[in-house]
Amino acid sequence: MKFKYSLIVVLAILGVVSCQEKVPQNTVDSVDTKEKDNVIVHEEYMGEEPTTPEGTEFYEPKVPVVKPAGLGATPSDAIVLFNGTNFDNWISIKDSSAVKWHLNKDGSMTVNDKTGNIQTKQHFGDVQLHIEWKSPLPVQRDNQNRANSGVFLNGIYEVQILDQNDNPTYVNGQVASIYKQHVPLAMASVPTGDWNTYDIIYHAPEFNEDGGKIKSGDITVIHNGILVQDHVELKGTTPYVGWPKNPAHGKGPLMLQDHGDDSRVSFRNIWVREL
Repeated sequence: MKFKYSLIVVLAILGVVSCQEKVPQNTVDSVDTKEKDNVIVHEEYMGEEPTTPEGTEFYEPKVPVVKPAGLGATPSDAIVLFNGTNFDNWISIKDSSAVKWHLNKDGSMTVNDKTGNIQTKQHFGDVQLHIEWKSPLPVQRDNQNRANSGVFLNGIYEVQILDQNDNPTYVNGQVASIYKQHVPLAMASVPTGDWNTYDIIYHAPEFNEDGGKIKSGDITVIHNGILVQDHVELKGTTPYVGWPKNPAHGKGPLMLQDHGDDSRVSFRNIWVREL
């Protein structure tokens, strides 16, 4: 009789343990186990589960309406940085003077060798950036000296521009790389002399009051419609020599590079949407 009673107690305890293991992860109690068990809990889906479709539908906040851009056009909420008519939104990085690059009759601009980088007068944080660029014909030079330029987010994080066609170089410095940090997923360049497009999503890093980085920035790059950088982490600045650095900063300019080797890279249709 005593043995039978002990067996019942053991079975009862096992039953309690079994029931506890079957408790769904999205219950209120699971919040406490989030850190302990390293379980992701989405708080908005906790509590009693809705039993009607309306229980998971909401109507606020209203989504802003943006008129999409057709080919070569600009979204209705975009800030146009270059439309081919002037350099009003840009300055020389050397001394903040007027831009000395070439303004072309076809609505583009071309690097003027050794006149220096140019940057926007306006400063930005998180952005969606659209920019079109092309390398020149006839082809000149090779490796990193062939149509080399770059798009710098916040003035310090470079998405590489390079004529990569039949032009081997180090892969973390090839076209559409995050320079010296991330190799692109694909080489998606059009033929030399044709127009390339970059559509870039950039989220700036975050810093605390003491200047320490508390959240890395990230970049997504779509090159001619092909995803080549998929929400990659910015480990810091993108220097030619040395490791990435993490100086504290707020908003900054967008910068285009004069590589100083007669690269003759051209740009057109540049706009941003602030995120």
